[in-house]
Amino acid sequence: MFPEHILAHINTHTLCGIRAGTEPRAFLNIWMVVVENRVFARSWGLSERSWYGAFLQQGVGAIQCGEKEVPVLGRIPADLEPLGEKINQAYLQKYTSEHNRPYAQGITQPDHMARTLELLPLPA
Repeated sequence: MFPEHILAHINTHTLCGIRAGTEPRAFLNIWMVVVENRVFARSWGLSERSWYGAFLQQGVGAIQCGEKEVPVLGRIPADLEPLGEKINQAYLQKYTSEHNRPYAQGITQPDHMARTLELLPLPA
């Protein structure tokens, strides 16, 4: 489980950095949500050549919360089906600005739900 300060950062910031794989590259700012003290992210672009695809291939990466870089594992959660609606609600409740609302509605659709990853702290 992530430390409380990392969960708090994700809960209070609309964008957090993600970097997939083991190669050094820049962080990409994406939406992340916390549900039941677990961190989830969804692919918006649905491209195979994306951070999502790199996590599926390599399984590791990092998230950036402020100045803090946290190594993570990325996996499709085994309990995605029962958690799916809670994750949808987390997106809809977090991303409420006029600009974000259409994207929040979009990211809760089945194509995007199917591209949900759980991010877990990499064991030391």
